[in-house]
Amino acid sequence: MVNFKPTDDHVLVEVQNEEQKTASGLIVPSATGEKKNIGIVRAKGDNAGDVSVNDKVVFGKFKGEEIELNGVKYLVMRELEIAGIIE
Repeated sequence: MVNFKPTDDHVLVEVQNEEQKTASGLIVPSATGEKKNIGIVRAKGDNAGDVSVNDKVVFGKFKGEEIELNGVKYLVMRELEIAGIIE
């Protein structure tokens, strides 16, 4: 549980570091260093209506403000910056 409460329609998203694997199971690290655009909603403000905590979401590459809580990196963004929910 995260000790952070977003205001209004903001959400706290934990960015997922999805690893690429070869057919033989070797993990291929991202050489580009690009910011990932998939994450899990960990907290939401009172006016964030369409997303729920623990939803897996897709957002734009340059959305949100990066923060670090307890050694974990998160993005704080407005709900409208979320493109969709992965079901």
